[in-house]
Amino acid sequence: MKRSELGLNKLVLVAALGYFVDIYDLVLFGMERVASLKDLFSQYNYSAEELSKKIDEVGSSLLSYQMIGMILGGIFWGILGDKKGRLSVLFGSIITYSVANIINGLINTTEMYAMLRFVSGFGLAGELGAGITLVSETMQKEKRGIGTTVVASVGLFGAVVAGVTTLLINNWRASYFIGGGMGLLLLFLRIGVFESGMYSAMKENEHAKKGNFFYIFSHPKILLKYLNIVLIAVPVWYVMYFLVQFAPETTKALGMNNGPKDGRIPIMVAYIGITIGDVFSGLLSQKLKSRKKVLLLFISLTLALSIIYFALSTVNIAVFYCVIFFIGFATGYWAVFMSSASELFGTNIRATVTTTAPNFVRGSVTLMSLAHINLQMHFSKINSIIIIGCFVFVLAFFACYKLEETFSKDINYVE
Repeated sequence: MKRSELGLNKLVLVAALGYFVDIYDLVLFGMERVASLKDLFSQYNYSAEELSKKIDEVGSSLLSYQMIGMILGGIFWGILGDKKGRLSVLFGSIITYSVANIINGLINTTEMYAMLRFVSGFGLAGELGAGITLVSETMQKEKRGIGTTVVASVGLFGAVVAGVTTLLINNWRASYFIGGGMGLLLLFLRIGVFESGMYSAMKENEHAKKGNFFYIFSHPKILLKYLNIVLIAVPVWYVMYFLVQFAPETTKALGMNNGPKDGRIPIMVAYIGITIGDVFSGLLSQKLKSRKKVLLLFISLTLALSIIYFALSTVNIAVFYCVIFFIGFATGYWAVFMSSASELFGTNIRATVTTTAPNFVRGSVTLMSLAHINLQMHFSKINSIIIIGCFVFVLAFFACYKLEETFSKDINYVE
């Protein structure tokens, strides 16, 4: 095997394992939300009802801190990736979130918890965008979709490992230690990974505006492309937030008395489906030679499965987990979404877009959470979730309709 091929294989491996640790840490809070807050609140004499309400309220707040950190981190790491290089982001982001998660295992107050969720989110924001950008710029244009599919599929399986780990260890502090430790171990693998040649050539262009985040907003055509790519993926986090991560609360509101007690198993089952869905959607995109057709198909599947969730998930726990698995499969278009994001824009702002777009998608959870709080003043919990879902899916279908096809597009240019 040629040296260049070895380097490329290592690059895909490092990007995939980096995203694996990224996802492990990203979903860890959702899995350990109930256990960690029960432990922290054990010093207070809350009744069972008061404790449940407190966990719901504080859990939503902590998740918002993490997502706000991801939005700000996405902007920071994206700009850094275009100004200083993709590798600088890979190193910096993983150090940030690994150290934050190790410290997270030592906290004793919700205030410290909130601060470290913010810092961890800030660090997590850089990993995926930098990895996908490197892979997209390094592989042949006809095959780069395979590279991003490998990265996304291996990475998403990190959620499954996180679920198994939390169930076996049953110690939320140890779970955070393991996540941080895996991240630090990854630093050794990154030694010898090369910078994108496409980026290195662009860096010599003195006239190219590198990593200018506000450039996106100053050009209507570019802004429209950016909004489209963000909106098509919001249904993924609508589902993961309301229907999976907060499944205990949502199924209870639907009338299911023997539903899941915490988010660990629902998240794990959903991510098994997502991993399989990502492999399928990525390969289907290569087969059809189209990103847009696959995105439209999977958004439609996500809508259909969301409707089935509200109609059938409370029949019994077995049916609930079947629905969760298939709804995970339907949202498994993250790899195609990331491929499209990296292919839509020029080399001078590619890292900025590819890093910020998924984090704005994740950050939409904060807006959906605020909307949910306000809507519940006028509607029931379930009707509030359905109203938000209608809004999210209408925007996603419109954005997909307007989205540019990017399969095999030549991406060696500057904006």
